[in-house]
Amino acid sequence: MVPNPNWPADKVLDEDSWADVELLRKLEHWYGVSKTLAEKASWDFAAEEGLQLVVLNPGLVLGPFLTPSVNASLNWFLQLLSGKRLDMDMYMGYVDVRDVATSLVTLYETPSAQGRHLCMESIERMVDFTDKVVDLYPEFSVPRIMEDKQSWIVRAKVASKKLISLGILFTPFEKTINDTVECFKSKGLI
Repeated sequence: MVPNPNWPADKVLDEDSWADVELLRKLEHWYGVSKTLAEKASWDFAAEEGLQLVVLNPGLVLGPFLTPSVNASLNWFLQLLSGKRLDMDMYMGYVDVRDVATSLVTLYETPSAQGRHLCMESIERMVDFTDKVVDLYPEFSVPRIMEDKQSWIVRAKVASKKLISLGILFTPFEKTINDTVECFKSKGLI
């Protein structure tokens, strides 16, 4: 969904936003390239075959995990907690993994669901995220961001209006972060 340099500067990001594939290629963000091209191919295929398609577009997925190792999102968060200064200019919000699972089931069980569904608690900037983590966990050496480079993101307390209208309640930031940190501790990662 991002980066989208053509998105109006004063408009909150929503399901109509598509990442600029050429910009992603220039940035060598191959994960974003592949996700965007795969979703576009899915929409094309669904249109050609007359299929109903429903897509979930989550933000940074955090929360407790069942796997023996961490995925890219959790690894990024681990690095942040260890004090590594990270650029994440495409960050636009987080979502709890449990909310992703609930959203997927809800969409599956709702025949009237259609289109793209943004899935995150709120739309925020990276500086907001790191400031809240620092406030929650001052014992970690999380670096504060001194320069907000995401002026293109219009903050919004309610990001996923379509999912909320289907009854999804998003896990508060503090619970998601706390449960993620506790899971890291229980697995000996921090």
